[in-house]
Amino acid sequence: MANATTMRPLISLALPEKGAARLAGQLLLAVAGTLLLILSAKTKVMLGPVDISMQTLAVFLIAASFGMRLGVATLLLYMAEGALGLPVFQSTPEKGIGIAYMLGSTGGYLVGFVVMAAIVGWAADRGWDRHPIKLFNAMLVAEIVMMAMGFAWLALLIGPEKSWQFGVLPFIVGDLIKVALAASLVPAVWSLLKRS
Repeated sequence: MANATTMRPLISLALPEKGAARLAGQLLLAVAGTLLLILSAKTKVMLGPVDISMQTLAVFLIAASFGMRLGVATLLLYMAEGALGLPVFQSTPEKGIGIAYMLGSTGGYLVGFVVMAAIVGWAADRGWDRHPIKLFNAMLVAEIVMMAMGFAWLALLIGPEKSWQFGVLPFIVGDLIKVALAASLVPAVWSLLKRS
């Protein structure tokens, strides 16, 4: 039983064990997670020809804190909000909304966010969220997979050379910083909880 407790994601400590109260808590967390994703999408740093958002950092933190099931559910809820035409994504409504926006240049990255949440959430469910190096490695793998998905989709639209130049290269340093930051924050919270 002690082993099951140590392998729960961080947010499990704040949720009731079972029943309607747990389900309601999870629903509220998923909605709160989508609000964080929207805020992070709209927070942009201009670096050259591209906008860099804080969205990958938000995905990392949600997945590492919520675990795989709730993390993926939160990302799927966010995608559903976007598909319904709500301006939840970066550069919406300026560059379109709904399914049309999702099938545009960012489509591969959006799907990649869901996969990223699954990878990082899976690691958190196994206790890797307590160890900065293990969590960093899981997040780095998730980042590479997400970028590969985004690159592949963008390459279909504009070709591989431009996809690399505009869809991957400008984001490498910023995303590595976000991986390192997220991989430090979640284990730090665990450490604080152990002390209290």
